[in-house]
Amino acid sequence: GSEMCIRDSTMKIAVITGASSGLGIEFLRAAVTLCPEIDTYWLIARREDRLEALKPQFPEKNLRPIALDLTDSAALKQFNALLEREKPEISLLINNAGFGKLCDFATSDVESQTAMIDLNCRALTAVTRYSQSYMKTGGLILNISSIASFAPTPRMAVYCSTKAYVQSFSRALREELKPKKINVLAVCPGPMITEFWQVADRPTHKSRTLDMLPHQSPAKMATCALKAGLKGKSACTMGGFYKFYRFLAHILPKSLLMKWTKC
Repeated sequence: GSEMCIRDSTMKIAVITGASSGLGIEFLRAAVTLCPEIDTYWLIARREDRLEALKPQFPEKNLRPIALDLTDSAALKQFNALLEREKPEISLLINNAGFGKLCDFATSDVESQTAMIDLNCRALTAVTRYSQSYMKTGGLILNISSIASFAPTPRMAVYCSTKAYVQSFSRALREELKPKKINVLAVCPGPMITEFWQVADRPTHKSRTLDMLPHQSPAKMATCALKAGLKGKSACTMGGFYKFYRFLAHILPKSLLMKWTKC
């Protein structure tokens, strides 16, 4: 009611994409704890019912479900129109929406391969560009990359390439936004227990490499990444194993790394 009207003049909001499950929900949880000044969250995902179901978990915050399929260019324009209409101040943007497919490229489904580029790169770029116009000094952008961005990964050729894009984009944008004191951080999780693997067709495409790798907690990853972003860091990789892998990826030839990383 009237309280909302007062807030709206300088409404500080967070925008989280891919907010309906897994890491997205954990980022919401982490932000509620670590960013108490934010009271309104725009949660973007395709499944509105899943977003609505989050409201009782955070009664002290104003959660706004926004049902959009970000692979659709019309949905991206819709998001921009919403920003133009409401002119909020975006304190925090978390580009979490993304998916991967584990398969041989030669026999892959073309639609799913190009949809990865649409969501992981195109949508992330558009949402960041639109949002950035509404960010002020002290704002923070978290872009979800992956340990898959460190080296090309056979059988995840398109996915790891999209994540390398996110990594490169985040670094360059961070440098551009330094004068405005807006930080950009690339989050690089290892494998996590989330719905990601159902989408990636893990059950039908077994992977010895992925089964051997240490799996990470989405809750710990979200907290670690948000803390790193608030401290002004440029990247967040969690755990000694993956930090060592990041170091190796800098010094070893990619041809050698690909022999190890093949899924």
